[in-house]
Amino acid sequence: MVVLAASVVTKTGKALVSRQFVDMTRIRIEGLLAAFPKLVNTGKQHTYVDTENVRYVYQPMETLYLVLVTNKQSNILEDLETMKLLSRILNEYEMDEESISENCFEIVFAFDEAISFGHREHINMQQIKTNLEMESHEEKLHKMIIQSKINDTKDIMKKKAMEIDKIKLEKKLESSRNSISSMGSGMGSGMGSGMGSGMGGGMGGGMGGSSAPSFGAEVGFGGTGMSQTSSYAMKKSSGAGKGMKLGKKKASLLDSFKQDTVVPELESPKASVVAPRAPVDPVTIDIEEKISCTMQSDGTLEGMDIQGNMSLEVHTEESSCIRVLAELGNNQGIQFKTHPNIDKALFNKNSTLGLKDPNRPFPTGSALGVLKWRLSPKDESMMPLQISCWPSVSGSDTYVNIEYEASEAFDLQNLQLVIPIPGNAPPQINSCDGDYQLDPRIGCLIWRNELVDDSNRSGSMEFVLSNVDPEGIYPIEVQFASNTLFCQIGVNGVVSCADEQPVRYSVSSKLQSDSYIVEA
Repeated sequence: MVVLAASVVTKTGKALVSRQFVDMTRIRIEGLLAAFPKLVNTGKQHTYVDTENVRYVYQPMETLYLVLVTNKQSNILEDLETMKLLSRILNEYEMDEESISENCFEIVFAFDEAISFGHREHINMQQIKTNLEMESHEEKLHKMIIQSKINDTKDIMKKKAMEIDKIKLEKKLESSRNSISSMGSGMGSGMGSGMGSGMGGGMGGGMGGSSAPSFGAEVGFGGTGMSQTSSYAMKKSSGAGKGMKLGKKKASLLDSFKQDTVVPELESPKASVVAPRAPVDPVTIDIEEKISCTMQSDGTLEGMDIQGNMSLEVHTEESSCIRVLAELGNNQGIQFKTHPNIDKALFNKNSTLGLKDPNRPFPTGSALGVLKWRLSPKDESMMPLQISCWPSVSGSDTYVNIEYEASEAFDLQNLQLVIPIPGNAPPQINSCDGDYQLDPRIGCLIWRNELVDDSNRSGSMEFVLSNVDPEGIYPIEVQFASNTLFCQIGVNGVVSCADEQPVRYSVSSKLQSDSYIVEA
C-alpha cells in the first residue's frame, strides 16, 4: 500500500488539513481534492472511489471527510486499518472547521507518526501520543542556562539595592550628626547666657539692699520680696536669650534634656560603624575572552572560536583625556579591530589606544569597548579542556566513563559539566573526582570542580544508567573560567594626553566559556 496523501476536507472540497507522503506537486494534490466531492455518491454504502489514476478511501466524520488518496494497487484492507488509526487521531479534537484549523499542526505531526513515506507504521495511539509529547534535553539545557542568567541578574540587582540602601543610611547618619552638633552648640550658648543673667540678676537684687529687714523680706519664703525678685530675674533671663524659663512646663530644662536624649537613639553603635569605601581608580580596564568549542565524544575537535574584547571605563572627568599603552606579544593568527573613534594608525604603529582627536575626552561612567580580536584555531593542543566520554552497554545497564584533561597553559576555575540523564531512574555514581549533584528538575547530572591546576589536570567520573539509550547523555555542556588569555595582551600604563603624566588605573582579565559542547 502506498498512501499518496491524507486530508481532512469539507463537503465543498475545501482542505482544512492536508499532508502528502510522496513526491507530488501541490497543484496535483489540490486538483485531486477538488475533484473528490464530485465523485462521492451519498446513495452508496462503500466509502471508496476508483478513478483512472488513484483511489479515494474516505470516512464521513460529522460535517467533514477524512480522505486517503492511494494508488489503485493498494490493499483495501490495509487502507481501512490506516483510516481507522487516523480517525482515532481526529477523535481527540472537535470535528468542526474552527477546531481542525486551530490544531492543524498537531494533526499533521500525528499523521507523520502514523504514515511514513506512504507506508503505515506499526504503531498504536498511545505510542503516537508519547512521541508527540517527547521532551528535548537540549530544550531543558537551554532553559537551565536562561534561568541561571536570570538568577545571576537577580543577585546583581540585590547587591545594587543593598549598596543604594547603604549610601542612603550613610547620608541619614551624617545629617543626624550635623543636627545633633548644631543642637548642642545652641543649647550650650543658651544655657550659659540664661544661667549667667538669671543668677546675676537674682543675686544683685538680693544683695543690693541697704538694710537687713529689706534683705530678710526678699529672701523669706512667705514674703512678697521673693516673688518679685524671682519674677524680675526670670524676665531678665528670658529677654537675654535662650535661658531657663520657670513656670512653663513645655520649655523646662527637664523637657530639653528629654529631647536631647531622644535624638542620639538614631545612631546605634552598629549603624555608626561604617565600613570605609575602597578607593576607586580613575580608570578601569577589563580584558575578556569568550571561547566557543564543539568536540566529539572521543575528544576530537570539530570547531573552536575565541572572541576577545578590551573595554575602558573612566570614573572621573579629570582623567578622561588619556591614552592606553598596550603591550602585545606573539599573537600570530589573531585579527585585531579597533573602535571607529580610536586612532587605528597609532595602534598599529606602537600599540597605543587613543582617540583620533586627542582633545576629545572618553565618556565617564560607562564602559567603552576600544579593541576587539578573534581567533579560530584548529589545533587540538590549543584546547583549554579536552573531554572524552565512553558509554558501554552491559545487559540492561549502561556504564558511562567521562574523563577530562586540562591544558597546562590554563588554570580553570569553577569547572562544571552538565550531563543529561535520560529516563526516570537516577544514576548510580561509582567514582567521581570532585563534587556532583543530580538536578531532577532539569534531568541533568552536574559534575563540579572549583579549581583545576597542576594538582588535578585530569579527572574522571563513572556512573551507571538502567534501561536507557546511551546516546541520550549528549550533548554535554561545559562551563569554566580562567585568568589566562589566548591573546598575549597587557597594559603598560595609562597617560594623560596633555602632559603625558601617568594616570592610576586597574586591569582585570578573564577567559569565559560561552558554548563548550561535547556531542555524540
